[in-house]
Amino acid sequence: MILGIGTDLANIDRIAGTLDRFGDRFRNRVFTPTEQAKAERRKDTPGTYAKRWAAKEACSKALGTGLRMGISWKDMAVSNLHTGQPVMEVTGWAKDRLDKMTPPGHEAIIHVTLTDDHPWAQAFVMIEARPVVE
Repeated sequence: MILGIGTDLANIDRIAGTLDRFGDRFRNRVFTPTEQAKAERRKDTPGTYAKRWAAKEACSKALGTGLRMGISWKDMAVSNLHTGQPVMEVTGWAKDRLDKMTPPGHEAIIHVTLTDDHPWAQAFVMIEARPVVE
């Protein structure tokens, strides 16, 4: 069953301007060290940050809260499997919220997809509850 769906569209040029203006202050407030390392290795650093920004916004919407009620940017983190597929991990308040949303006898799976076409970066997040098979 679907517990939540979220989407977000981010302007890559806006994120680039924020990176230029605030630098590490912005990076460290919003992105985990793993996310920063990934972005800094990429040719399109602002685009990589913009996709992750959009993913965090989309995840907060899928959680049903947006960025309020105690959720932190770094409570949601995007990484990639060895295949390149993006995955979302939640910690802190976001994890608490996810646990409360998940029905008994189910596990929550967060699906995320990212795309960009300059100047836009987009993310979709779907949270699925699957019955636990024992």
